Amino acid sequence: MATVEYEQDSPYANTEMHGNYLDVMTFRPIPKLDDDVIFTITQTYKNRPDLLAADLYNNSNLWWVFQIRNPNTLLDPIYDFEVGLKIYIPKQETLEQALGL
Repeated sequence: MATVEYEQDSPYANTEMHGNYLDVMTFRPIPKLDDDVIFTITQTYKNRPDLLAADLYNNSNLWWVFQIRNPNTLLDPIYDFEVGLKIYIPKQETLEQALGL
């Protein structure tokens, strides 16, 4: 059986594999920096962090970084993505360094 390797833009990229099974998820840290942008979620992005990631980073697979960067605000990374909610957005350079993109 082949072992699956996850791409660097996946939240599972640092989680170990045991055969075809993932170990307990190893969260990928996104550093909190002073130059992070505060963003207010609009109707366009309601429950769609993938669309915001596509618009900001040209990569919809990075939808999960918003929850990792805002763990106390986005307990559910999809359904807590509500209109009017303010979240911190890491800059693309930050993600490139932190995730090895």
